[in-house]
Parts: sequence; structure tokens; C-alpha cells
Amino acid sequence: MIKLIEKYPILSLLLFVIVMLGFTIDAIPVSIMEARNFISAREMLTDNNWVLTTMNGEARYEKPPLPTWITAVFGYVFGMSSVLALRWPALLFLASIGVSIYLLSKKIELSRSHSLINGFIVLTSFYVIGITIEASWDIYTHGFMLMALFQLFQLLQKAKTPIIHSLLFVLFLAGSVLSKGPVSLYVLFLPFVIAYGIAFKFKGSPLHFLKLISLLVFGIVLGGWWYFYVRLTDPVTFSAIAERETSNWSSYNVRPFYYYWSFAVQSGLWTIPAFISLFYPYLKSRVSNLKAYKFSFFWTILSVILLSIIPEKKSRYLMPVLIPLAINIGFYIEYLIREFKNLNSKKETIPVYFQFGLIATIASLFWAVWFFSSQLLTGILLVRFIIAALALIIIGILIFKNLKGKNIKNVFYLVIAFMLSLGLFALPISKIHVQANHKAVAQLKSQNLKLYSLDYIAPEVIYNHGEKIPSITVKEGYLIPKENQFYLLTNKANPESIESLSNLYTIEFLETYDFNFTDKNSRSYKSRLLNQLYKLSRK
Repeated sequence: MIKLIEKYPILSLLLFVIVMLGFTIDAIPVSIMEARNFISAREMLTDNNWVLTTMNGEARYEKPPLPTWITAVFGYVFGMSSVLALRWPALLFLASIGVSIYLLSKKIELSRSHSLINGFIVLTSFYVIGITIEASWDIYTHGFMLMALFQLFQLLQKAKTPIIHSLLFVLFLAGSVLSKGPVSLYVLFLPFVIAYGIAFKFKGSPLHFLKLISLLVFGIVLGGWWYFYVRLTDPVTFSAIAERETSNWSSYNVRPFYYYWSFAVQSGLWTIPAFISLFYPYLKSRVSNLKAYKFSFFWTILSVILLSIIPEKKSRYLMPVLIPLAINIGFYIEYLIREFKNLNSKKETIPVYFQFGLIATIASLFWAVWFFSSQLLTGILLVRFIIAALALIIIGILIFKNLKGKNIKNVFYLVIAFMLSLGLFALPISKIHVQANHKAVAQLKSQNLKLYSLDYIAPEVIYNHGEKIPSITVKEGYLIPKENQFYLLTNKANPESIESLSNLYTIEFLETYDFNFTDKNSRSYKSRLLNQLYKLSRK
């Protein structure tokens, strides 16, 4: 099986993502960032707002539109209510990151099997998967940028600028800028170029680099056309949003400089190998290609440093760091595959046994989840649970067996099988936590009464409703709807206490909608997802 996977590496990476998440990823609740993207995509289709993008009928210029365009195309084909279909584009870009890492690894003169290991590591890193759902724009901008960097690496290796590589570099770079502005330029492109200079040295004539700089500028301008257009078409709104977004960099979610320096933990399964791979004095004499290792090492470290300089910090901003880190981890895994059978030092073997032994233990004991489930598993969910438990028990036993025999290559691919089984069999079990309230809100639009909001309504609720939820609150007071009867959804305020409303309407409380998937005592419980529904009838 491993030989077959290595024979068709690109196909293997694509199939891995499709099988792991392509049919089950809708079991995960829609996140706030994802909901914003879905709402804007829906309004592109219903209101034709393809360039001057909106969310719930209001201008939404915080993010450029390319990811939303792609989402809208899938929504048009498969329907905007299909969360699975709306997530497929992000999954394709997730797969593209794995493929790009493989191709780039080959270009820095790593073997096919080593390059494939790098590709699988990035695809199974915790936050690379997580960002696909949590922040819809990020997976696109970094996916496009990694494609652009693959082309740039080839341009830097040559003394001339071939048309095909130049064209693809410009297009992919423009795609990255049109996905999330200059973010990926700062956190992936800049440290990539510096790391390349340190590891491989810049070669070529001044004219060659002048051409590369021209391509860079052209790509940025091509990707930035949307900003210029919106700035000219709706300058007041655009300037207000741009000012707010810029001020956030220095005043919102401000964290200390060292906030990101536990970044290796975000790789999830690969946390221990990640820390060891970053111990340069230890690994530099053990890697198969020192120049390539130096390149991935400095690319990773410089990315973290550049991120740390910006005052605003969020854990999801670390995702692009995991891209070069995957290559770095790959050097350590490749070393273990080559030399682990010959290692006798406990300092080198104990971390390996602990790393993979822990994964094997988790796999073997997955069946114990049954005893912690708050609901009984029945029907197809029970079948899935039994299949998942059996598959993971077998994988856990095989990991222990191969670990005992010091066959690290088999252990590595069994870990990949572990992730595949979790996504394919175990992930759908989380559907038991989906609450009926979600369907109830969606069903409100099928009734005759219009739904309005009184104050803040979370994007997840608006997306689930299936259409815009206009607000009756304006700067001057309240906008009285034309309907004699309507529903009113509110997050905090009590409409009965508002004199201007209670004088005009008979206000009837109907029910509470809680879109949380956790208990109220949980730290992850969000009050913004708790809403009350009222029925207002004109007196």
C-alpha cells in the first residue's frame, strides 16, 4: 500500500483530503467567519452584489471577494443550504497546500518519499485543518500564495524568467491578494524570500531581479483592483471600514511579543516532532539536505518573528507558519525512518516512543468515548461509531507492533490512516449534538411573517435563517416595519421594555433559540448565539 501511495503522490494527497473530510465535514458547526462568507455569497446570488459585497444587506468590505465568488459558484450549483458543498472549495485549497508542499519539496531536491511525507504532515496539522473551517479567507490566500511561491522558487533558480512561470506567479499572487489583501505577502512571501537568500543565495543578473520585482508589483496591482474600485465607488464606507480594520492591528486583541512562541503546539499530532525539528544544532548533522533544512528552518522562524511584531494576535493567524514547519518536521521524520533502528540513545528514542505510543493509545481507547457521550448512539451513528472504534483499535495495535519493530515508515503512514479514520468515521458522530433550534429558525422564513432583528444577531443565525434579517434599530430610534405582524429576534434587549414599541404593538414572547453546541457552564459557550424570538402585532 505504501509503495502504491508513493507511486502516485499527488493523487494520494488529493484523495486523502477528499476521503478524510469530503463527505463528513458538514458535521462541524458553521463558524462565525465561515457564516459571513456564506451570507455574502448568498447575497451575490440573490442581490447580484458581486463587487460591492454585502452581508445581511449592509456593505461588507473587510475582506476581498475572491473566496466568496468561489463559494457562490458552488452555492449556485449545489444550493446555499448545503454546508458540505459550500466547504468543498476550501477543502480543495487545503489539498492544494499539500500538493504545493510536495512539489516545492521536490524542487529543493528532496526525494519523492520525503516530499510526500512533508505533504501529509501539513495536511494533518491541527490548525491547517482547523483554519479551513474557522476562517474561510485564510485557506484561500495562503493556498494561492504557496502556489505562487512554487513558481517563484523556479524563477529564482533560473537566470531567466520563463513566460509560463512568470504568468502563473503573477496570477497566483494576484489570487492571494484578492483573497485577503497583503496578509500572505507579509507572513509567507517575505520570510520565504529571506530564507531563500540565507540558504541558497541569490543568483542572477540585476536585470533578472528587476524583472522579478516587476512581476511582484504587477501581481499586487492585479490583485488589488477590487480595493481601488470600491474606494472610488463607495469611498465613505470603504474609508470607515479600512480605518477600523487598520486600528485593530494596534488596539484589538493585543498580546505580548512572545504570544506565538508556542506555535509548534498548533501542529497537533506533530507537536513533539515539531519541537525537535526546530532544535537546529541537533538536527543539522542528521538531515539528508542541509541547505533545504536551513531554508525551511529560517522560513519558519522568520514567519513567527514577523507575526510577533504585529500587536494584534490571534491563534488562527499562526496557520501559515505551519506550512514551512511541515517541511521542517519532515526532515526529522525522514531521519527517523532512515536511522531509528540504529539508535540506542534513550534521549533520542524516548520522545519517539512517547509521540507515537500516545497516538496508538488514543486510537486503541477511542471506544471509551461511548461512556462519555451525553446521548445514546443509535441507527447509522451507532454503526459509524462501531466502524470507527474497530478501525482505530486495529490502527492502534499496528502502530504499537511497528513501533516495537522500529519500522517508523509504517508507523508514520498508520498515523495518517488514524487521521483518515477520524475524519471519515468518527467526525459524523458529532452530529448528535446538532440542536433542533437550528432547523426551527430556518423554518421561520417558510411562514408568512417577516423576521426582523432588534440588536446584534450572529452571522451563524443569519446564515441558518436562509435570508437577510433586517434590523429595525437605526440611529434615530426604531424603523417601523410596514407589516402589521412580524417576528422580532433579539440577543439582549427585551422589546416589552421599549416604550415606543410596546405602545404600537402587542408583544408576545415565543421561544428561545440557543445556537451553542456546549453547555452554558462551558468556557466556549457564547452568549451572542443565544436569541429570543417575539411576535409583534400592531394594536
